[in-house]
Amino acid sequence: MRIKIGDSWLFFDVEGAKLRPDGPRVKELPTLLLLHGGPGFDHSSYKPAMSALADIAQVVYLDHRGQGRSDRVCPARWRLSNWARDVKDFCDALEITKPVVVGNSFGGFVAIAYAAHNPSHPAKLILSSTAARMRLDRSYDAFERLGGKPAREVAQRFWENPSEQTIAEYRRVCLPLYNRSRALGDSDMVRRTIFNFELMFDFISGEGRTFDLRPDLRRLECPTLILAGEDDPIFPIADARDIADAISPSLLRFERFANASHGVYRDAPEQALRVIREFIQQS
Repeated sequence: MRIKIGDSWLFFDVEGAKLRPDGPRVKELPTLLLLHGGPGFDHSSYKPAMSALADIAQVVYLDHRGQGRSDRVCPARWRLSNWARDVKDFCDALEITKPVVVGNSFGGFVAIAYAAHNPSHPAKLILSSTAARMRLDRSYDAFERLGGKPAREVAQRFWENPSEQTIAEYRRVCLPLYNRSRALGDSDMVRRTIFNFELMFDFISGEGRTFDLRPDLRRLECPTLILAGEDDPIFPIADARDIADAISPSLLRFERFANASHGVYRDAPEQALRVIREFIQQS
């Protein structure tokens, strides 16, 4: 399905009803809004893992502006502020109130920016395998630890000069290191993803080098769950600690996963989904 938000049509998909029969009553379930990673990917990386949560929530998948099946808008609109604004406007258009918003990787950047500028809007926030700023020095060290010096050198070439040439090498050498399960290697999930590499390269070489969401984190008002893998090469565990340090302890639940990497729901699905389920259902 697609909906007009501002000057762009955004694609979204839904699993599960919001209102469900419960004896003589109708029970209203929370809405779980999933913001995908990238940039330049689509929502399909969440499927089928997050479908398991459709028994306790209405699960809504959204393709960010310029990505996936949403409109390929002009590059001037490829900004965190616009992607964050889209989340609020999308919810307003569909009358989604108090969503539980999940942001994985790049989606975590968007989730933080959205929640910081609309602190009373989300019921809860789940930040998975993400960061408040890019710390490529940490990433290069992690790639070297997991894949040796060649992996470090390939990562440096891509992140310092993103292009069709450097991403081909990066996908071959570094992407398999993202997950112990090899989910982001040469898999069906990657093959079914609709990519926008132009947007990806633009963000990495532009705003991706300069954004810093740490001050924004201090404005969060909702319960926040952080999920982080101990072996994540692109957003190492120190990045998750940076986020945790900026959030009020009264709002924070920080879950670290040993033997898991980027997108812990891929490497440790049972454990990660159990934690997410508990967090959603906790009053």
